[in-house]
Formats: sequence, structure tokens, C-alpha cells
Amino acid sequence: MATLVEANPHNTAVAAVVHPLIVRLTHWVNAGAMIVMIISGWQIHNAYPTLPFSFPGMLTLGDGLAGGLRWHFAAMWVLVINGAIYLAHGVISGRFRHKLLPVRPAHVIRDVRLAFTGKLAHDDLAVYNAVQRLLYAGVIGVGTLIVISGLAIWKPVQFGFLTTLFGDFDNARLIHFAAMSAIVMFLAIHIVMATLVPKSLRAMLRGR
Repeated sequence: MATLVEANPHNTAVAAVVHPLIVRLTHWVNAGAMIVMIISGWQIHNAYPTLPFSFPGMLTLGDGLAGGLRWHFAAMWVLVINGAIYLAHGVISGRFRHKLLPVRPAHVIRDVRLAFTGKLAHDDLAVYNAVQRLLYAGVIGVGTLIVISGLAIWKPVQFGFLTTLFGDFDNARLIHFAAMSAIVMFLAIHIVMATLVPKSLRAMLRGR
């Protein structure tokens, strides 16, 4: 299947669809919900510290512990429902299998070297390079971990088996915090990549 252009009956070039509508919608809803969860989570951390430091107030959302929790739980439901739709589509349609697999370490090392030397090609947006495959597959795994650890923190009695799985309540909080930090790092790298390759951002907005 052509990935850059497709011929139409009038012999004019038409850009091929890179991201279907459901992928674009769930992507942006996930992004918004995740940002709300991160900055409200920072407010929760400031009010009930996991580690001995605080985030600047201008980067937090919510008034104190109660306000941070309200925003956090509101965004949580959006993220879980929307994320489930995204994951279901990715699995059922075969999108994950075709775009994210396989992830070979040798290819990742090769593409990291090419990226640092400015030689990593982005001619075909429909095909992910090894670094993208690793990052996108990794953030799905981390996203799953942050939801599971979040359940262990939210309902440590009802989901006591999850809390026990992580060791105890405090360990679950540390793992939740570590998963959040990994997602923040992913977002930073993702934004830089989108800035360096602006046509990838246009494709996620317009689909083509």
C-alpha cells in the first residue's frame, strides 16, 4: 500500500492516510488527560510528599491535597476509558503489531546514532524507526504500570493484592512516581521529535 501518495481517478496526487481519525482523537485526548494527571499529581506530591522535594506551584493543578485529588481522579477516568479505546483499536486493527514490532536492540542503537548525527530519515511517516518503536511500546507499558500502581494507591484495601504485589503502600507510591517520571521524559522527547519533524505533527492533526 502506498504510504506517501495515492493516485486518484483525476491523476492528482493525494496524501495517504498516516493516522486514522480514531487514532488522532484518542491521541490528543490521552495527551490532555495525561498532562492534567501529571500536574495534579505534582500538587498531590507537594501536599503529601513521596520524596523530599516540591514542585513549583505554577506547575501544579488543584488547591491543596483535596483539589489535586479531584483533578487527578477526574482525568483518571478520561485517561482509562480513552486509553482502553486506543489500546483496543491498536490490538484489534493490528496497528500495534505492524508499527511497533519487532523492536531489535541493534536497530535501536543504529537509529540512535543516526539521530545524534542528524542522519535519521523521516521520509515515510507511516513507518516508525526503531527508536520510535521502542519509545511508543515502552510508554504503553509504563502507562499500564502507572494505572495498576495508581489503583493500589487509590484503593489499598479493595485492591490489596496489587498493593502487596508492589510490596506495600509506600512502595506503590514510589513506583507510581517513577512511572510518572518516565512518562514526563517520554513527553519531553516526543515534543522535541515533533518539533524537529513538523510534518509528523501535521500528520497527527490532519491524518495525512
